[in-house]
Amino acid sequence: MIALIDYGSGNIQSVLNALRHEGADVELVSDSSRLADASGVVLPGVGAFGDCVLGLQSRGLWEPLREWLAADLPFLGICVGYQLLFEESEESPGVGGFGHFGGIVKKFESKGIKVPQIGWNQLDLADPQLPLWKGLPPVPHMYFVHSYYPAPTEQSVVTSRCTYGETFAASVGRGNVSAVQFHPEKSQTAGLTILRNFIRSVPAARGAASPSPAA
Repeated sequence: MIALIDYGSGNIQSVLNALRHEGADVELVSDSSRLADASGVVLPGVGAFGDCVLGLQSRGLWEPLREWLAADLPFLGICVGYQLLFEESEESPGVGGFGHFGGIVKKFESKGIKVPQIGWNQLDLADPQLPLWKGLPPVPHMYFVHSYYPAPTEQSVVTSRCTYGETFAASVGRGNVSAVQFHPEKSQTAGLTILRNFIRSVPAARGAASPSPAA
């Protein structure tokens, strides 16, 4: 089972529909009790960074998800669910993220561009052979809606880049943890391909030797 984390961030139904379209056994999870039965986690996010942190904390999901990340279990973050993996955001000063990746989330500077970025943009894939990118065209286009973007301190974790006024990290990955700034559920065939690749990376069940997020 893939746990789709529901913490009141909105946009949950379109992600749920896309995962089911690609054959996932997916369940909406709004408290930590069901994480023990999950083999993978998808963390979406729409809205302000601080509101998303509060939503996860108020439902008792923050620490279990932090432990899930530390255990390097299959995880896909989307939009603000990507930004939450970093240390903090200029959008919500004083509110800490998971800090799974080093770096902060910055706001676009208005250099003759409209903020937020809304619409299609192309990805520059750091490694086209990455399993998450399997089946994508050489220059895939994805759908973005955002005013902020993470600036990782380690360039080795950046799996794709995008240019909108400036070049930024459109996705990151390390081990079994991946996250994207764009919306795969709104990115038609290319986006569904990414979701399908993530689903295929999740084992049917965690083996006895796999670490538990509650350990």
